[in-house]
Amino acid sequence: MQEKSVIVRTIEAAGGVYAPGHVGELTQIVDFALVDAVLEETGTRERRLRLLPSRVVVYFVLALGLFEHDSHRTVWGKLVAGLEGLALVRPSVSSLSRARRRVGVAPLRRLFETLAGPVAARHQAGAFYRVVLRLNS
Repeated sequence: MQEKSVIVRTIEAAGGVYAPGHVGELTQIVDFALVDAVLEETGTRERRLRLLPSRVVVYFVLALGLFEHDSHRTVWGKLVAGLEGLALVRPSVSSLSRARRRVGVAPLRRLFETLAGPVAARHQAGAFYRVVLRLNS
């Protein structure tokens, strides 16, 4: 008999067709609830059901930053790669551009203001350039 190891974890997922991911790993860093709160705060949440919801557009723009040398279509493919088997919209480049204009910069600016900062603690050796730690000898 083969031995198996099983790792189980619980992940809170967004509802709707994009529930399983939005660049899967990206939602682990930028929580969808935070994105929703920022969209609400900035007044940029869609008012009607759209094929490209504002939350997905925010993740798309973040993905464009991660894959800066890729085309819009390639980045969209990476964004929805984990959602194979679902009936997803395949937006044109112009639709993606219009969606980016519709959402605007306000939610991304607010996300940056909320999340920007050092990941390491100040006293962590090697985390900051030219910071010298003085150890008590």
